[in-house]
Amino acid sequence: MTLRLVTALLLFGLASSAAFARSEECRDAGSQDIAALFERWNAALKTGEPAKVVANYATESILLPTLSNTPRLTPEAKADYFEHFLLRKPVGTIDSRFIEVGCNTALDSGLYTFTFADGQVAHARFTFTYVWDGKQWLISSHHSSLMPEKN
Repeated sequence: MTLRLVTALLLFGLASSAAFARSEECRDAGSQDIAALFERWNAALKTGEPAKVVANYATESILLPTLSNTPRLTPEAKADYFEHFLLRKPVGTIDSRFIEVGCNTALDSGLYTFTFADGQVAHARFTFTYVWDGKQWLISSHHSSLMPEKN
């Protein structure tokens, strides 16, 4: 091997290592920013339009909904769930929460209450995980389940 070839291989190796070692750029967000994402989602619920709610979810995401046993994996399946859920005119309020922010990911988990137009109330647990897609925060997973114990 010539010195020139060895030098080129070393430089390429170092350049490649540097490219792989470079960390992705993290979106700066605080707990208030993540808390506001629930308010964005809740405002979409209030429109009564399933498409506006589904716009909060990443294309590849999962919804484990409060009032259905069926996991929703596609935008169409999520829209189907919200089409029926929104007929009840839900309004969500956070009762307690825990927020954790990482590099381009976030978790918002706790307890919330839905109040419906007919006066019924549903107390539930929730977990939203979010991912920064380079433009906005989107829900990557959303689990919601009714509280198992009656108050």
